[in-house]
Amino acid sequence: MSTLLRARLSGKGVYAITDGPRDDLFAAVEAALAGGARLLQYRDKTTDAARRAREAAELATLCARHDVPLIINDDVALAQACGAAGVHLGVQDVSIAEARAILGPDAIIGTSCYGSLERAKQMRDEGADYLGFGAMYPSTTKPHAPVTTHDVLTQASQLGVPVVAIGGLTPDNARSVIDAGADFIAVVSAIFAAPDIQAATRRFADLFDARPGIIQ
Repeated sequence: MSTLLRARLSGKGVYAITDGPRDDLFAAVEAALAGGARLLQYRDKTTDAARRAREAAELATLCARHDVPLIINDDVALAQACGAAGVHLGVQDVSIAEARAILGPDAIIGTSCYGSLERAKQMRDEGADYLGFGAMYPSTTKPHAPVTTHDVLTQASQLGVPVVAIGGLTPDNARSVIDAGADFIAVVSAIFAAPDIQAATRRFADLFDARPGIIQ
């Protein structure tokens, strides 16, 4: 990973994740970025390739304007086409090596580790730039996802790769996963289903800004 991208992952903060098509997508993302999101993931599981390509290209421009990396969920080809900073891979997606071959050495490639430290170690060794764990709490986005213990975050924080916690996070419970070792808190509905997206994002961001000793 390039020095620039490594620096953009070396801090801590909010990882905002979109969820499916919405008419006000760009305004919603703009609000999340204004609220202090440090990473943005475009997550859209529909099969409307043309719309997804248009949206991803616009989001890449928007994120560049805010100097926030855009990560594309699952779709390496879309990440390449829109010039995104990287891609997020699940267990059924292509390998990190395949994604790296397409996106290049500077891409941010993150991966879902669910609740598995063994998978986390394997993904780290294969070159993952961050490790995602969850669900930390019952999640409306993935209601059937098993809940992961906070202790997994603490152990994963020793692996030398940024740790991302996801699943059911709210401003009231997210501090506990930060204290357990999460570098980033990934949030979907608690941001993008909020009546005031910017304010909701800021509430999460303030959990980091208020912590002593953390350089933003």
